[in-house]
Amino acid sequence: MEAGLDGGLSQIERVFLYLPFEHSEDLADQELGCALMGQLDENPDWLDFAEKHRELIVRFGRFPHRNAILGRQSTPEEDIYLAQPGAGF
Repeated sequence: MEAGLDGGLSQIERVFLYLPFEHSEDLADQELGCALMGQLDENPDWLDFAEKHRELIVRFGRFPHRNAILGRQSTPEEDIYLAQPGAGF
C-alpha cells in the first residue's frame, strides 16, 4: 500500500485488502481503515461499516463481542451494549 500498488486493484479487491484495518482493535488502524474505505465510492456501505467499527474502538477501546472468545471480562457498559439487538458484528 505504501508503494501505491493497491491503486491498481478493483474496489472490491481493495475492500478485502483494507479489512484488517477495520478489524483491528488499534485506533490508528481504525482511522486508516476509514480513510482507505472513504476513497472507495462503489458502495457507501463500505465506509459506513468501517465507521461503525471505529466507533466501537473509540467507545470501548476494543470489540466487546470478542470478549467471551478471548477470555476477557466485559465491563458493565459493554454488557449493556452487548444486550442490545444487533450488537457486535
